[in-house]
Amino acid sequence: MSFRKDFLWGGAVAAHQLEGGWDQGGKGPSIADVMTAGDNKTHSPRRITDGILPGENYPNHEAIDFYHHYKEDIALMAEMGFKAFRTSIAWSRIFPNGDDEIPNEEGLKFYDDMFDTMHQYGIEPVITLAHFEMPYALAKKYNGFMDKRCIDFFVRYATTVFTRYKDKVKYWMTFNEINNQSANPCAHHLIQEGAILTTDDNPDNEYMMYQSGINELIASARAIIEGHKINPDFQIGCMIAMVPLYAHSCDPNDFMEMTAANHKRYWFMDVHANGFVPNYIFKYWDRKGYKIDLSEEEKEDLKNGTVDYIGWSYYMSHACAYRPENKDFDFYEDKDIVKNEYLKVSDWGWPIDPMGIRYALNYIEDRYHKPQMIVENGFGAYDKVEEDGSIDDSYRIDYLRSHIEAMRDAVNEDGVDLLGYTMWAPIDIVSASTGEMDKRYGFIYVNKNNAGEGDLSRSRKKSFFWYKKVIETNGEQL
Repeated sequence: MSFRKDFLWGGAVAAHQLEGGWDQGGKGPSIADVMTAGDNKTHSPRRITDGILPGENYPNHEAIDFYHHYKEDIALMAEMGFKAFRTSIAWSRIFPNGDDEIPNEEGLKFYDDMFDTMHQYGIEPVITLAHFEMPYALAKKYNGFMDKRCIDFFVRYATTVFTRYKDKVKYWMTFNEINNQSANPCAHHLIQEGAILTTDDNPDNEYMMYQSGINELIASARAIIEGHKINPDFQIGCMIAMVPLYAHSCDPNDFMEMTAANHKRYWFMDVHANGFVPNYIFKYWDRKGYKIDLSEEEKEDLKNGTVDYIGWSYYMSHACAYRPENKDFDFYEDKDIVKNEYLKVSDWGWPIDPMGIRYALNYIEDRYHKPQMIVENGFGAYDKVEEDGSIDDSYRIDYLRSHIEAMRDAVNEDGVDLLGYTMWAPIDIVSASTGEMDKRYGFIYVNKNNAGEGDLSRSRKKSFFWYKKVIETNGEQL
């Protein structure tokens, strides 16, 4: 037994982290374009500014200039033998303001050319519609997905690209890591949903997260319904940030805390896959006094717009512990996550847990019985270029090997239905969390550093040749 013969080996990126060309080809600014650079070594976080301000460093503006280098980069991926390449369409490249009546033809043509290039090499596009790239104008004018009009704007955008690329793209996902803001509503709220929150202690943060989250789920469902009309062969999935949450101990309270944590992080997946809001969320809203606007018509849309497969990212797991003062088991990531003594961590403090990917595959299989695709999994590290130009990133190979081994066990021993694996990211790009270039994931090195210095030239790391062998042998030689 092994991976299926048509297994989709490849890599994954997001448009705003590699394309650049932020104001070229008719593109409007996205919410990612107002995020400054951060720095892991000085613990300086990324900041969200009120528009594009002079003197600020916005790393996404140029990124690695894939906008002008895509043919070269796709050729390198083809050299590795990629079967699939997951990226996103920059929403504001198609509708610069989000509420435009007519799409930007120059933006549509760019993706036509990109998909054609991929198909020349036999690479299947796997396309995310919204990967933290809402048009900034929608955030400013409508407060993002807090306004139900943004549902219609998203569906217009989705149907436009579904129609344009109906014969070029089979695999789609609606919203990237839609659940990321669930445990810490303020941290991801603007980049996820465009809803502008001003302070961490805003008492409405969580309510706004649930209301805008519901509106995103309605938008996703309606887009899926329309997509299946345009091409019944479309495979349209969701995309979940999968972070397995373990109980810290055998204390039953820790297990109940784990259950509540899973409820809070994965109710989005329940809606995507099952077509209804689970009772535990309604109970939570009642207890918190949240009056969520969800009509009967919208509930019907959720029912009719379920996903064909479940896509998800995996980088780490967490352990959570019960706090005696937390009688209702309300999970908050900044309070309830504790150190897992069994795991090592990366330079960015992320726990390294290969078995967690097998656990996650089984968790999703047992709960939803739908095909899965792992669309992000990777290792951010500081890479050193030797005098001869070589880059020995054996640590990345070790990380990926151990996770693919666990993934293979889930397929062979547990019977999980897995469609593909697109690791994050095949080429060095701007980090979403820190805005750095020095946090590198790729098999392909890009000559650019945190200060923006470098000629953007590409070179192959040791892992490039390792992954090529993995694909050639369909995961048998790791």
